[in-house]
Amino acid sequence: MVRIIPVASSIKPSLSSLRFSNVACFSFPNRRLTPVYLGSAVPQLQSFGLRSCKFFKRAVIIPAVSAAGNAAAQASTAATQENTLGWVKKDKRRMLHVVYRVGDLDRTIKFYTECLGMKLLRKRDVTDERYTNAFLGYGPEDSHFVIELTYNYGVDKYDIGTGFGHFGIAVEDVTKTVELIKAKGGKVTREPGPVKGGKTVIAFIEDPDGYKFELLERGPSPEPLCQVMLRVGDLDRSIEFHEKAFGMELLRKRDNPEFKYTIAMMGYGPEDKNAVLELTYNYGVTEYDKGNAYAQIAIGTDDVYKTAEAIELAGGKITREPGPLPGIGTKITACLDPDGWKTVFVDNMDFLKELE
Repeated sequence: MVRIIPVASSIKPSLSSLRFSNVACFSFPNRRLTPVYLGSAVPQLQSFGLRSCKFFKRAVIIPAVSAAGNAAAQASTAATQENTLGWVKKDKRRMLHVVYRVGDLDRTIKFYTECLGMKLLRKRDVTDERYTNAFLGYGPEDSHFVIELTYNYGVDKYDIGTGFGHFGIAVEDVTKTVELIKAKGGKVTREPGPVKGGKTVIAFIEDPDGYKFELLERGPSPEPLCQVMLRVGDLDRSIEFHEKAFGMELLRKRDNPEFKYTIAMMGYGPEDKNAVLELTYNYGVTEYDKGNAYAQIAIGTDDVYKTAEAIELAGGKITREPGPLPGIGTKITACLDPDGWKTVFVDNMDFLKELE
């Protein structure tokens, strides 16, 4: 409500008595702007304790507001935002699974189990929605990062695009693994050898759908499915977002000017014990084609509602409001990062119930 200030004149003009000729608006706290018309009446409005200003030749009328009240409100909002972003760091989070689409589910399952040593953990057919999921990995879903394959009825081919990079698998002997994959008819796109600018022995292979896998030579690992690599257009922006919105830690960053790229490893624990997100920035490239094959990463959280708040505060876009999935009850929220990569957050307790 506009506050009326007494004036010296015995005649007090009313708002209804004013003639308006130019578009303007009243601005009230927590309300939408209401357009009115102003003209020669603008000087008279000072009688109502209102301030006027010009904006594109339009007068904007703003009620007098206490500076102290504004400062208190801003301080309260800042404290709430700080608490929300601080909660993210304390939340119990873990990368649960990565989701992508394949054209022949049985063929892919056969390749992953026979060539990559994965186990088929579970399979579900959703006939009403015309798709089937298969979960594969190197250990139980309640403690390991796994792959969720999606087969949509009748779709046998997808476009991987240029933004998705590869998945990483830790193996004890890269050369022996490559030999096995070749014997099974797999495609090797990079023979075993030291990584560019480093000493770690690696190799690259492709699965039947064209998804690339990097084989990294390491000792025994509790999390063999250890990486998802995605390309981004602004590395610093992406690092900041994943730290604030996702609560991830920057584990390491490496610049390779000879080959004109920089990588950043983000995650919830050391690389040798946890799955991590590898962000790659190629010099001068700010946008990528994401195709329609790769879908998303799922991350566990104790509260999808607070998670959605933090994502919005950090500049992310919520694509599915937090809440339970129809028919299942599992609470989730989904978002896009600044580069448009999708992530789904899943309630930890609901996820465990889903596995029972």
